[in-house]
Amino acid sequence: MLVEAMPIERVSRLASAITPSATLAISMRANELKAAGIKVVGFGVGEPDFPTPSHIVEAAVTACKNPKYHKYSPPKGLPALREAVAAKTMRDTGLEIHPEQVLITNGGKQAVYNAFAALINPGDEVLLPAPYWTTYPEPISLFGGSAIPITTTTASGFRVTVEQLEAAYTSRTKALVFVSPSNPTGAVYPRSEIEAIGKWAVERNIWIVTDEIYEHLTYDEVEHHSMPVLVPEIRDKCLILNGVAKTYAMTGWRVGWMIGPSTVITIATNLQSHSTSNVCNVAQMAALAAVAGPLDAVEEMLVHFNRRRSLMHGVLSSIDGIKCPKPQGAFYVYCDIRSTLGRTFGGVTPNNSLELTELLLDQAQVAVVPGEAFGDPGGIRLSFALNDNDLIEGVNRIAELLS
Repeated sequence: MLVEAMPIERVSRLASAITPSATLAISMRANELKAAGIKVVGFGVGEPDFPTPSHIVEAAVTACKNPKYHKYSPPKGLPALREAVAAKTMRDTGLEIHPEQVLITNGGKQAVYNAFAALINPGDEVLLPAPYWTTYPEPISLFGGSAIPITTTTASGFRVTVEQLEAAYTSRTKALVFVSPSNPTGAVYPRSEIEAIGKWAVERNIWIVTDEIYEHLTYDEVEHHSMPVLVPEIRDKCLILNGVAKTYAMTGWRVGWMIGPSTVITIATNLQSHSTSNVCNVAQMAALAAVAGPLDAVEEMLVHFNRRRSLMHGVLSSIDGIKCPKPQGAFYVYCDIRSTLGRTFGGVTPNNSLELTELLLDQAQVAVVPGEAFGDPGGIRLSFALNDNDLIEGVNRIAELLS
């Protein structure tokens, strides 16, 4: 027996307004075509195409066999892991923190959710440079806040300026979301711009929510800098979000963390204690082996990513009507495709990036993510975290269709 849909007035209006993840939606559509026997090249979901390093897997196997990890553990995270995260943060960024300032979360997304749950009051505004990761605006809205997009372009290297931030600032501005290296654009802010933005935030007395999950994925000797290290004055109003997913090829293990002032971490811990409680202990022990161990795996991945980055950028930037700065970090190429809109390809005339994305999937069997998911209807994102043969075939299909 079919159950009729619940009338919208009978369910939460705030929850109903949340949109599904566009990256996962594209992946699902591509998988449907694959199931029908069609070869689709997927540039959608952003996750390393490498297995989790063996020493991390072995740590999980050992934990599985230990009855100690079959039980509940502290909602804040295993003490040993929080200590390891504090040590790793000092090692990798130079920021000294206490383990009590660390909350272990179910992946980076829960860290994002917890951060805005702890900060946002109804009516608050959060400055959000665009293109932005698709998840950021949703919890802001869920807790009664408003995400205020600030448009960046290829001309600025997809980096926001202090002048833009000042123009968007109001008496209701509560926080700025700062991401470097960036998903979806691959932009990495230089030291001078990070310092300027941090000092502006101090002057305006607003929070910084900085996502550093791609900290180790940079190219061409470009360096990642953590804002609270460069601008110590913001440390009391800064939340750092991070996790093991990208650096250690552990997207499915679902271990992230947030770092911040103890008062906010306590609030977020209380929230988590009533939502998910502790993160899976086995996954936490795997994460402990990851953050306490060497960075050999990510260095190996970077060799492959760097080669693929150059391959993808070379083909895409040669297509008439497409602009894409060569990314300095993460594993995405973000293209401005506005000059292709209104032109006809294969009998179809796309007028926005969503329509172009549909065209690419239908006629070239290539899955990319439309810019609408990132607050930019004139762009598309492609992940180069896939094998070389598929990558070359996919970008060549795009070039052939759009030429």
